[in-house]
Amino acid sequence: MEKHIVASCIEYMGSDHTITNSARVSFAKHEYPEYDENTDTYILSEKDTKLISYLAKHRHMSPFGHNFATFHCKAPVFVARQLVKHKFLRWNEISRRYVDDKPKFYTPLRLRERSKDKKQGSGEVLRDDDLAFNILNDYHQRAVNDYDRLLAEGVCPEQARMILPQSMITEWYWSGSMDAFSDMCNLRTKSDTQYETRVLANQIDSILEDIWPVGWKALRC
Repeated sequence: MEKHIVASCIEYMGSDHTITNSARVSFAKHEYPEYDENTDTYILSEKDTKLISYLAKHRHMSPFGHNFATFHCKAPVFVARQLVKHKFLRWNEISRRYVDDKPKFYTPLRLRERSKDKKQGSGEVLRDDDLAFNILNDYHQRAVNDYDRLLAEGVCPEQARMILPQSMITEWYWSGSMDAFSDMCNLRTKSDTQYETRVLANQIDSILEDIWPVGWKALRC
């Protein structure tokens, strides 16, 4: 498990019924879901399930935009810089202009070889990786030491951060609508995306599938 790559759902709004009622309001209609006392849940009717599938299939996306979620994410900088590119998702990140506590770094469980295909970032697992891991770990320690030395010399945090590597762990709040997150997951969970980015996207995918099981499945097809 990649312990330094984590997505936690802070809060969410809406349900599968929100999607169907958002669509029905065009016809001045609203339906109340049936409540199941045995499971303490609201039951989505077959009619509603078919409506959600129809909306997703024909790309009628606005009803999905009424469901909203916020995540607290932690990952190395190089992962964050890939994910921040996605449109329509709000992003607020920790700033090392103000924070100067000891940085943490990401060390992968395994290192990978360069791919023979230039269009792909990496290939098979690097078998003889002892020296490479030593280089990586030594550099992380030097980066921490030199960062602390710069601060001790009176250098401001917004400049001292220049020497911190892309493997440094950053964190951010990431918020957006259901359809915006599905666009991200449809791209970033593919097998040809970078593994570390895929780890975070898969976590978000799993969480939102539990929250909006029917609507999320329809958008992820």
